[in-house]
Amino acid sequence: HTWWWAMSNFANLVVDESTVILAIETSCDETAAAIVMGGHDVLSSVVSTQIDLHAQYGGVVPEIAGRAHLDLLNPVIAQAIRESGIDERRINAVAATHGPGLIGALLIGVSAAKALALTWEVPYIGVNHLEAHLYAGLLEDPTLEMPLVVLLVSGGHTMLIEMRGHGQYKLLGRTIDDAAGEAFDKVARFLGLGYPGGPAIDAIARTGDPQAVSFPRAMMHDGLDFSFSGLKTSVINYVRNNPAANTADVAACFQEAVVDVLVSKSRKAADLIGAKGLVLGGGVAANSLLRTRFMEMCESDGRRGLVPSRAMCTDNAAMIGSAAWYRWRSDGPTTLDSGAFPNLRLPLLDSSWARGKN
Repeated sequence: HTWWWAMSNFANLVVDESTVILAIETSCDETAAAIVMGGHDVLSSVVSTQIDLHAQYGGVVPEIAGRAHLDLLNPVIAQAIRESGIDERRINAVAATHGPGLIGALLIGVSAAKALALTWEVPYIGVNHLEAHLYAGLLEDPTLEMPLVVLLVSGGHTMLIEMRGHGQYKLLGRTIDDAAGEAFDKVARFLGLGYPGGPAIDAIARTGDPQAVSFPRAMMHDGLDFSFSGLKTSVINYVRNNPAANTADVAACFQEAVVDVLVSKSRKAADLIGAKGLVLGGGVAANSLLRTRFMEMCESDGRRGLVPSRAMCTDNAAMIGSAAWYRWRSDGPTTLDSGAFPNLRLPLLDSSWARGKN
């Protein structure tokens, strides 16, 4: 009864620069909470990582991730509220990632957000994790003019998105097999560099020769889609045939090949749509070489480029709060009977790929 009484009043709420959102992110192996005001003013951002829990298994174990979220979420939320310096009664809405991600992990964040929204009699907003990554860059510079090309590159996704406006996205290209981050993890595991693979390869590649081996750049001149499975196989075959190969050289050459393709296709996409700027997002956006080459490309072409801070590249709740603010303003709150969607897709314009939540 209390919830439906509150819902009748939500229509009169004004979403503006003073609107405060508590955001929660539990889609995978990061337990995060943040307080965001006005869509871009981050009052606090707390992330508790589970890397050490999963490192011994070489990847994320869903059951372990879910249990860790249960233990960590309440303390993380409390810390985010405390660090923001605001009273919880000042919070206007609670948002959570409702997909895509690990279903058990998602449900923990969604359930906690709904419980808080019900207790505080404020709206609940379900957020698409992929859409939130698009807003990570805008958190640091909300003045970027659209249309933008966003290169979203992570362990689960490699996509080129045309961002025409808030909530208006068109898919320009995506991986047809492995995501770039997935390729980093698999190559790192084969080379014995440990988990997570991206930072491990980034670190050792700095001491290697990026010209020592010429690995293939699949689909380099073929549209805007990506393919990294063949590159991964090429690295594995090379090391098997050359057991004395220098690991740092192999890592550097692999990284060079991935970055070449990502930057080249980003430039092609920007030329195609006449983009005013380019934004990098996702976990792989923390890669040193990619960050450097991406900005060099933007400067060379005379376009504005934005590479978020490394803290905003990996999974965090600040980007969830930003996306929630824009979604609430355009679509209103999410009903409490809405669930979690592990296979949720980015809402795209004129694309069959975007249809359906699963």
